[in-house]
Amino acid sequence: MFVKELTKKYDGKTVVDGVSFEIPKGKVTSLIGPNGAGKSTVMGMISRLIARDSGLVDFEHQDISKWKSKELAKRLAILTQQNNVQMKLTVRELVSFGRFPYSGNHLTQEDEDVIDRAIAYMELQEFEDRFIDELSGGQRQRAYIAMVIAQDTEFILLDEPTNNLDIYHATNMMKIVRRLCDELGKTVILVLHEINYAAFYSDYICAFADGKIAKFGTVEEVINKETLSAIYHVEFEIMQIQGKPLSIYY
Repeated sequence: MFVKELTKKYDGKTVVDGVSFEIPKGKVTSLIGPNGAGKSTVMGMISRLIARDSGLVDFEHQDISKWKSKELAKRLAILTQQNNVQMKLTVRELVSFGRFPYSGNHLTQEDEDVIDRAIAYMELQEFEDRFIDELSGGQRQRAYIAMVIAQDTEFILLDEPTNNLDIYHATNMMKIVRRLCDELGKTVILVLHEINYAAFYSDYICAFADGKIAKFGTVEEVINKETLSAIYHVEFEIMQIQGKPLSIYY
C-alpha cells in the first residue's frame, strides 16, 4: 500500500497537504505528531472513512476507492477511536462481526472455528458469554481486537488503540500489536500519541507536523532528539541502549 499527494481541506483550511509514503508489508508503522498534525485524517483517508480531496491511495495496485466494500473488508480492517457498540452484545457476538464480509449473518462451521481461535488468541474464553458493557476497558479493547483478528485481513489499521487505557492495559495492547505482526504476519498501521510506545513497539515511524510528513523511516532514523524537538517544539532527551531508544522525555 502507498499513498501519493494526499490532500484534505476543512472549511478552506488544509489539514493534510500533499502527503506521500509507502507502508512496509509485515511491519508495524506508527503515525505520530502533535494534535492537529493530520495523522488521524490520513488514517481516515487510507481506510476510506474520510473522502480525500485529491491524491491517491493505492491498495494492491488499485485505487482504494474502486474496491468493492465486501472485498476490501477481507483485506483491510480498521479499529477507530469511536468503537463503542450501542447494542447489547456478548463478546462472542461482537467477535462474530469480523466474519460478516465472508458469510454475512449465516456463520459456517469454519467461521465458528475462526471466532474460537480469535477469542483464544486474545485470552477471552472466560468472558465470551459476558456482555461487552460489563467488561473493563482493557477487556473490552481486547474483544475489539479479537473481532479484527476474526476478520482475518492482512492490513490492520488502529487509530489510537491505547486511548483511555491505563498504563498496564496500554502496554498490553502494544504487546498485542507486536504479536499481530510477529506471530500472525499482519501489516499494522497505528496512530499513536505516546512516543515511547511508538519507539519501542514499531518498525517504522511516520512523523507528521502541520499536515505534512516531517520524517519517515525506521525507529532509529526518526526517534532522535533533533527530529522530535523540531516536530513538537520542545526539547527532548532520549535514553538509549545499544543504539535503540529506551526512554523518551522532555
